[in-house]
Amino acid sequence: MHLNDLLTAIEASPIATAVRENTWLFPTIESIHVLSIALVVGTIMIVDFRLINVVGRRRPVSELMRETLPWTWGAFVAAVITGSLLFSSSAMKYAHNWQFEAKMLMLLLAGLNMAIFHLGSYRSVALWDRNAMTPTGARIAGGVSLLIWVTVVSLGRWIGFATN
Repeated sequence: MHLNDLLTAIEASPIATAVRENTWLFPTIESIHVLSIALVVGTIMIVDFRLINVVGRRRPVSELMRETLPWTWGAFVAAVITGSLLFSSSAMKYAHNWQFEAKMLMLLLAGLNMAIFHLGSYRSVALWDRNAMTPTGARIAGGVSLLIWVTVVSLGRWIGFATN
């Protein structure tokens, strides 16, 4: 099966048809998606700003992450579900939109940045957890994360204008 055949099948599904044709369904799902993304990005930014030493310098990084990451992951799951439903309504159009493709790439880069941070700097968090100044690797990860997530949000907003 070719990609376009798969995309056409997704668009033809009963769920995609309902999302596309129901007056209230698309905007409701989109609103939940936007709120979910706001929670994802907001909680990530709290951690990132601590990592780059802008705020919360007296707060242990591990404690901050323990409190925010459950919210981040819950909101991320909601964003993936709602984003998938929105995508299904016009899969062919979205899949061939460069802003959508760039957003998906940035999401992969966000995951890679997070993995590098957790496998690198965060492994020694016990040594620097309570320090006001985080190590260079943690600061780089926080800064890169901020740039990636601002780009994800910008591209996501751009998709709405580019596909109408």
